[in-house]
Amino acid sequence: MKSMMLVVLLFSVAVYAQSSSPQNPASSGSSAGQQSAAPGSVDRNSQQSSTERDTSNLSQRSLERITKEVRHELVMLPFYGVFDNLAYKVDPDGTVELFGQVSRPTLKSDAEKAVKNIEGVPRVVNNIEVLPTSPNDDRVRRDVYRAIYSNEVLSQYALRAVPPIHIIVKNGNVTLEGVVSRAMDKQIAEMQAKSVPGVFSVTDNLRVENE
Repeated sequence: MKSMMLVVLLFSVAVYAQSSSPQNPASSGSSAGQQSAAPGSVDRNSQQSSTERDTSNLSQRSLERITKEVRHELVMLPFYGVFDNLAYKVDPDGTVELFGQVSRPTLKSDAEKAVKNIEGVPRVVNNIEVLPTSPNDDRVRRDVYRAIYSNEVLSQYALRAVPPIHIIVKNGNVTLEGVVSRAMDKQIAEMQAKSVPGVFSVTDNLRVENE
């Protein structure tokens, strides 16, 4: 009887020791731990790439400042006149793209140099077109200028430092660029340009203020 009780007691101690032994952490819950860690690493990479993209772009205030300074520099170019048209675009990273047409090759390079000196501009893409030299185009420029700015309605625009109606001539084809105060002024300028002998076509790109 005593031997039977001893066997039962030893068996109970063995069962209790087995049930209370700690589980191996390598075999229990290891897969769940890997799954929770993986999204965290992806999020960090995503945040890092997003941060890198954000730092390459300038603030809205910086872009507005650059836009104003680019316009100022282009308008103040010494040889920029009524027979030239300069336009530009400022990219989010501060890169400035120049467009338009000029009658002097030096004006293209001068525009690029002026814009490059603006603080915050990392690069300038110069897509300005230099118009071909042509005695006939020179004559058309002068005749269209007189036809437009001698008109009694449009003569007021000739009093400005840089007249706002720009006359671009290429191979006898005329393009009007700039801004006028009224829709009627836009129509009159187009009619005056079309009345000049030797003009093959007129493209009216004039914009009306506040429209």
